[in-house]
Amino acid sequence: MHRSAVLKLLRTHAALALDAHEAAMTADTIRFVEAHEDCFARTQLSGHLTGSAWIVDASRTRTLLTHHRKLAKWLQLGGHADGDPDLLAVALREGREESGLTRLRVVSPEIFDLDRHWIPERKTEPAHWHYDLRFMIEADPAEPFAVSDESHDLAWVEVARVTALNPEESMARMVRKTLKNT
Repeated sequence: MHRSAVLKLLRTHAALALDAHEAAMTADTIRFVEAHEDCFARTQLSGHLTGSAWIVDASRTRTLLTHHRKLAKWLQLGGHADGDPDLLAVALREGREESGLTRLRVVSPEIFDLDRHWIPERKTEPAHWHYDLRFMIEADPAEPFAVSDESHDLAWVEVARVTALNPEESMARMVRKTLKNT
């Protein structure tokens, strides 16, 4: 599987003025991708790359969140690369599949945010890392959405209220970045 494009994206992101935690996670992700040719596949049991869509409205004041069925918390939409080395395409695919929205627009092809988080063991799946590349995607809140079987619910949420639903630093960091640029 071809890793040069994702490594270029990651190195570009690493060159930004990131907070110390995100900078460390980005460096860890670069090392992971360099070490694992199969970094895009779920069969890489130590971890794998995922792509997420931070879906916002045109004013950047609202974001579409999913109440994730397996994790039982409010999150951005996203999922596994399943072998696809184009993580932006993964984020768009997951955004469409999990929301039913069809008119998604890429705000930037660059990584908006990066997070590395631990996924606990489930049934036959061992605990592992998700190296999540997140992209800002724009959608129209007037377009009807559909809740997929991966979610309990979907909702457009005021960006400033996201941390009331999920106070994790991963979400708070995306909120800060979004509010900084509005």
